[in-house]
Amino acid sequence: MFRIIKKDVKTAARTGELVTKNVVIKTPVFMPVGTLGTVKSLSPSEIFDEGFHIMLANTYHIFLRPGMDVIEKFGSLRNFTRYPGSILTDSGGFQIFSLSKFSRVTEEGASFMSHIDGATHFMTPEKVIGIQETLDSDIMMQLDVFSGPDAARERAEKDLEITLDWAKRSISARDNGKRNGNLLFLISQGNFFEDLREKSAKKISAMDADGYAIGGLAVGETKDVMLKMLKTSAANLPEEKPRYLMGVGKPSDIANAVAAGVDMFDCVLPTRNARNGFVYTSSGTLNIKNAKYRTETGPLDSLCDCYCCKNFSAAYVRHIFMTKEIFSQRLLTIHNLHYYAGLMRKIRKSIEDGMFTDLLNEINRMEHNTLL
Repeated sequence: MFRIIKKDVKTAARTGELVTKNVVIKTPVFMPVGTLGTVKSLSPSEIFDEGFHIMLANTYHIFLRPGMDVIEKFGSLRNFTRYPGSILTDSGGFQIFSLSKFSRVTEEGASFMSHIDGATHFMTPEKVIGIQETLDSDIMMQLDVFSGPDAARERAEKDLEITLDWAKRSISARDNGKRNGNLLFLISQGNFFEDLREKSAKKISAMDADGYAIGGLAVGETKDVMLKMLKTSAANLPEEKPRYLMGVGKPSDIANAVAAGVDMFDCVLPTRNARNGFVYTSSGTLNIKNAKYRTETGPLDSLCDCYCCKNFSAAYVRHIFMTKEIFSQRLLTIHNLHYYAGLMRKIRKSIEDGMFTDLLNEINRMEHNTLL
């Protein structure tokens, strides 16, 4: 299911292959976020052809809309969306946290009020696995409890114990279900307490899962704190299984997490930033709204070969963005995702060539390069 191909000699970085029932995925890999089964403004085939052979969708949101009755008619979320690659479905634990004023967590499960129509739903680990089996997700995630960045230790300990119990129940639900080639990943938590992070990673490592995720990071903490918690979690997860850092993120955060031994990433940053006019380039990030691009005859990035940069000037892209033309969101999304696809290829090649540390240092230096 997962094999390590090359290890970096100076860090814990590695390249590998993750085999799902639909495609073989080269790691380290970035997964675009298609919460509702679509990456905003792009078609499923465009995502796949850009090199993203796995994307993320969200169990919570798809359960609410379009609903399981619709998915059942198509046989799977993959059939419904016509996405040719693999789909990982997040369990909805973070959404339950983010909608906390409408939700309540107990040891049995989580009740929440739909943000769409106010209907009340109750999610258990078993139900979430069942939903993901209906979605026929290539990779299913357990339901977990995210305490939030301001949680006291007592709250973090309680939420961790619930998450560990839900991990066991998720495995039992998977074992009693279809076993139709769906992989199950468990989630380590622990908030910002290093000993809880270590405990969580060790406990779930002893459970029979196909992969392991690190949750609850990149939620407002400093970069130093995030890296410290990340390294503690990653170091205590099985080396022979894929490791997935949820919701990260920035190019430098991805590179530093790869150095810690992480294989998989997802984040809304490249697509959300595109829709807000923030563009990743080989020289740093730029804001297309800035007046300097009003008459720029060159592309967004002279070193980029994406569809946007090969065909359009920065001036044209700025014009259609400022006039709120939908095409601008497509172009900038294509560009930013092309940048991320290239970033992951560079990371994989640098590990294979024994040059990862040099690339890591370069990416970290680039972090604060903001073009006017």
